[in-house]
This record gives sequence, structure tokens and C-alpha cells, in this order.
Amino acid sequence: MGSNLFSDNMVNIAILRQRAFNYRWAVVAPDVIPLTAADPDFPIADIIKEKMTSYIKEGYFSYGPPEGFLSFREACAERAIHHNSIECNSEVIFPTPGVASGMSLIAKTFLSKGDEAIIFDPVDFLFRLSIENAGATPVCCPIDIKTGEIDFDFMESLITPKTKMIWLCNPHNPLGKVFTSDELIKIGKLALKYQLWIVSDEIWSNIIYNPAKHISIASLDSEIANKTLTLFGFSKDFCLAGLSVGYIISPTREAHNNLVQHSGCLATTYGVSVLAQVAAEAALRDGWNWHAAFIEHLYKMRNYAVSRFNKMPQISCNCPHATYVLFINIDSLNMTSQAVYDYLLKAKVAVVPCTPQFFGEGAKGHIRISYATSHQILQEALDRIEKALNHI
Repeated sequence: MGSNLFSDNMVNIAILRQRAFNYRWAVVAPDVIPLTAADPDFPIADIIKEKMTSYIKEGYFSYGPPEGFLSFREACAERAIHHNSIECNSEVIFPTPGVASGMSLIAKTFLSKGDEAIIFDPVDFLFRLSIENAGATPVCCPIDIKTGEIDFDFMESLITPKTKMIWLCNPHNPLGKVFTSDELIKIGKLALKYQLWIVSDEIWSNIIYNPAKHISIASLDSEIANKTLTLFGFSKDFCLAGLSVGYIISPTREAHNNLVQHSGCLATTYGVSVLAQVAAEAALRDGWNWHAAFIEHLYKMRNYAVSRFNKMPQISCNCPHATYVLFINIDSLNMTSQAVYDYLLKAKVAVVPCTPQFFGEGAKGHIRISYATSHQILQEALDRIEKALNHI
């Protein structure tokens, strides 16, 4: 049954061409395959559709509580406690309209103009953008793109009296790296030494491949936990990107209240869609059988794509331990990532150029693709890429 959920005939390209935006099917030419934004090509789990349909049938879409439905926050807390080993309760869970909105809210709440925050390089552009929009300055700490290693002495050298935060992407986008407990402890000790906040984006934490194991930094030590704000979302693991729903776990009631005040939810109609909360709660409580089948499919697609790319001329990629994106080295082509993007687009495949705009200076010489699609679509896209590379 699980394999049928992600068979070739489960991808409805006609609907995707109407609804899948953000560099995907709805915004590319009809003959282009987009291996772009990390938004799966598959429909959501039946149980989520059923819960949403049941809610819709009653015909009422009243305002929800400012801080989110209690039942949703309880489901979030239960998952964090039992799966992530984060000590928390519903009173420190704050639903947000997606992780990106949560990052922006955290930055606005805990950073001021002139502050600095350490981010890794490369990393998703939303880290830099959230910090800059709060009037603060992102300071980049390189990750070795081949080994995933971090120079912690160099990281410490970046800390100044202006530094207020360390922002962590775990698992890491675009490298597919899962941070080890030793690495997380080193980050936590630096945060404690200099009294810094840790912001841990863990939106990819449920897309992990054996034998890798995700560890939440807030689970390691009570002192580290007290300085950590953790973000989770539902777009990557349950295909709910368009519903825009996620949540922040604060270490204390005081930090939570600070977020709530800065969100404006107590004085306005700001908040997460009630229907999005219904869907997300259904995912947390009843969606894990579907999710297990999804991971099984992604594992096969990862292995297939990595094998194909590493046999293509002049390019290579590491096998990620998490996520469903590949960070592909194109240095030997002697072309910029933008030029490779343009070239492959002529071959009717859209990829993500790893320009500083998207991932920072450290991503140069790479492109990124998503393999969260059917085998048939992925095979056709890779055939087109290989044919194009053979003609360079």
C-alpha cells in the first residue's frame, strides 16, 4: 500500500500546473520539469484530507484563539516531548504561518538594530533575510561543503559584544547534513559562554535516512535548552506548504509571551488559519504511516538520483543524510550556477542556481535539485540533464 501512495500515477501534473508556484510547475513553461523548490509533487495523506473535510462540512470558519487551538498546541508538545526529547508543554507552543514567518517573528522579537547574529554559510536565504529585516547583521560562519565540518574556533572568533544569536539549520539546507551531538554541544557551550540565544530551524527533522539520527539541540542539556528557540513546520514532511503552518517552542513562558506580544495576535486578527491547524494536528496525530511510506520512497529517489548524478560528466554530489534536496558540484563545468541554470532550462529542466541570493557565498559552484517527485518524472528530468551535459 505504501509504495502505491508514491507511484508514478499519483502525481497529477495538470493540477500542479495550476497550483504549484514558487519556481515550480505553475510558473515554468509547459514542457519544463521543475526540480526546484522543496515542495513535493504528491497529494497529502488521506487522513489529513478527511479531517479537513469534516471541519469544512460544519460550515463555520470563525476566528480561532489568538495563540492557536489548544488541541493543536498539545499535539505539538506531545510530539516534541516523545520524539524530540524537548521538555515543554502547550503553554510555550506558538503556532506561526509557517517556519519562515516564525523566523521573522523571532528576529523581530529578540534582535535590535545594530545587533549581530551568526548563521552558517551556505544556508537558506531566509536566515539572512529574517535577521536583516529586523535591522540586525548576519555574520557568516562557513561549513565545509565537502565534509560538513565546522571550525568552532573560527565561529567563536566571530562573536563580538554585538552578537546576540546563533542560528542553526538542522538538518541543513542545502547540504543535507545532520548535526552530531558533539557539534550541537559545542554550539550550545558557545551560546552559554557568551549568553547568546540559539534559534534552531528543524523543519527537515522528519526527513532523515538511516543510519542518521536527528537530535534537537534543546534536548541535550537544560541550560542549553533555556537559551533555545526551536522551529518546526509541515511543508516538507506532510506536503502542506500552501497551508502555511508551523510552530515555535520557547524555552520559558517569558520568552513565549515576548513572542506573542511582538506578533500582535492579542490585539489583532493575526494568526494561523484554523483549517491549517486542523490539517497540521491531523498530521501529528495520525499521519505517520503515510509519512513512513514517503520516507521509503524518498530513500529510493535519493539513491537513484545520487547514483545518476555521480555518473554524469564533470559534476558530482554527496549523498545527503536528510532532506530531499541534492547539492550538486558543478565547478568542473567552468560555468556559474546561473549559467548552468540557464543552460539546463533550455534542456527543459529547472533547477535552483546556488547563487549568493539563495544560499550565500559558500554555495558558489553548485546547483540544487529536489527529488520529491515520482520515479518517472525524476528519471525523465535526469535523462534531460545528462543529455545536456554530454553536449557541453
